Amino acid sequence: MAAHPLPSLPGTSSLASRPTKAAGAFATKTGASQGDEMSIVNIAARQRMLSQRMVLQTVLAARGSALHLQAARASLALFNASQARLLDTPRHLDEAGALLIRRAYEAPAGVGATIDAFARQVGVALDLAERQSPRTDEALAHLVEGTDAVLDALNRATTAFDQLAQTQSDAMMKELAGIVASIQTVAREAKVVSFNAQVMAARAGAHGREFAVVANVLSGITNEIDGLSLQAVALAGRHR
Repeated sequence: MAAHPLPSLPGTSSLASRPTKAAGAFATKTGASQGDEMSIVNIAARQRMLSQRMVLQTVLAARGSALHLQAARASLALFNASQARLLDTPRHLDEAGALLIRRAYEAPAGVGATIDAFARQVGVALDLAERQSPRTDEALAHLVEGTDAVLDALNRATTAFDQLAQTQSDAMMKELAGIVASIQTVAREAKVVSFNAQVMAARAGAHGREFAVVANVLSGITNEIDGLSLQAVALAGRHR
């Protein structure tokens, strides 16, 4: 079989896991082979890198490299497993989030069909290469021609998950701000109660000493609440 020229893979330099907004907003297990938790946004971004790795490994496998054939099959298995997990994500989301992801994949202009077709093409090319079929070169050419299209599809999918993560992060920060505001309101009311108690204890003289101790303890607690509230506000600000 004639040697197939190595393709110039577009966009390879930008395929490393790029930092994304709120990348850790929601995490998922990536499977027994990985064992570590990875955010769903990073799984989506990794698919881009895997797609280009698979193309290169498939080309090298077609040149007779059994090692790259095995590596390509492993990359394809990881790609398919990750894709299945991404497609399963809407089940765990609220209605708005699920709609965003389903539109990205299933709408008339969605990316699902392009990504699925690419994975099938890799599988076909690997099968042909393993059998040393004369149709291998044709399958490789078809696979390489579709590289730009699948990269664009995977980029769009990653953008959808990135938008979802950012929306969830914003909602969480808004909820946190509301909780902090409620705590601060309670702390202010407690301060008023503490002040009034101290005034009443002072008026009661010796009979109000124990009451004054309680009032002072309450005042200390409200000061601690104020400090914790300020820390929470600062933390929320850093994550915006």
